[in-house]
Amino acid sequence: MRNWRIPISDWAIAIVVAGFLVTGGLFGKQPGTGLAPLGYALLVASGVALAAYRKAPITVLAATALFALGYQAIGFDVPTVAFLVAVYGTMRAGHRIATVAGAVLMLAGLPLALLASPDGWTVGEAFTHSRDALQIAWLIAAGAAGEALRQTGRRAVEAERTREETALRRAGEERLHIARELHDSLTHQISVIKVQAEAAVHVATKQGEPVPQALLAIREAGREATRELRATLEALRDDDKNPPLGLAHLPDLVQRARTTGLDAKLTIEGRQPALPATVDRTAYRIVQESLTNIARHAAATTASVRIEHRPELLTIRIDDDGQATPGNPPVPGVGLLGMRERITALGGHLRAEPRIEGGFSVQAELPVERTS
Repeated sequence: MRNWRIPISDWAIAIVVAGFLVTGGLFGKQPGTGLAPLGYALLVASGVALAAYRKAPITVLAATALFALGYQAIGFDVPTVAFLVAVYGTMRAGHRIATVAGAVLMLAGLPLALLASPDGWTVGEAFTHSRDALQIAWLIAAGAAGEALRQTGRRAVEAERTREETALRRAGEERLHIARELHDSLTHQISVIKVQAEAAVHVATKQGEPVPQALLAIREAGREATRELRATLEALRDDDKNPPLGLAHLPDLVQRARTTGLDAKLTIEGRQPALPATVDRTAYRIVQESLTNIARHAAATTASVRIEHRPELLTIRIDDDGQATPGNPPVPGVGLLGMRERITALGGHLRAEPRIEGGFSVQAELPVERTS
């Protein structure tokens, strides 16, 4: 639905033009007293109509033309200033044909209006006055000004679009550069770890020896790191065939944590609606980072992951029974800092602190704008 709220600046233009027209009527040639009120009403209406020249330029062009012909026919010989402003407005709005047609009709109608006035214009005088070179020049100038400003606006929009396209192209190039750097610097090392772990497991199995749990965990971590690195590289290359990880992948994440000897449990409460992609990704990363920290630093034997879907809010809580205590909190690392930055960027809240009964607790709240 069109917004018909008229800016104050447009009202100001309309009032100024209306005042100019009325002043011209007061100090110029006036008709008889019987027609004067109608003439002043048309002068005021011609100016006030300009308030809508941006919202309905063609309608305003037609209205100001009719009002001008009306007060000319009554006997007010006042310049058609409002019509000139309307010509500027329609041309600036891009209605070239309507503007030219309106100007031609106006020039054709002015002699008829003068002939109908009580001033006794002859046919020759009426046509000469309506074809006055100065009047035509003003019409051309108003149209040219509107067209010039329209072209300036188009160039500004085009320049902005070009800047956006350039920024997007540079961002894409930077993503590809980062992807290449990640591929060159990390893929080889992770592949070596993965291959070595696979080979060690294979040799142990072939010789009938028990495979150490730590070795199995290294193998699984290598596989997971390879898969996530590949997904990250594909995301950087704008590959939509491999969507980023989200809450749907939490069972697999918790299962992998169990392979390290951690008794991890996952609980999901509430209805699970579709989540915005950023919230879904962030929730997964919070759980992933927390479980990684537990496995590396907490010396814990159990961990619980609880996801609760509330109206307009997603809550996440990860608890462990590690060695952290209120009197001996762990030193925050880069992972926790990154977690906090992700949550803050979404307008959420994070609490990460030792539990009174021992161990560490990560609690996050993410506001959710439902996608369905």
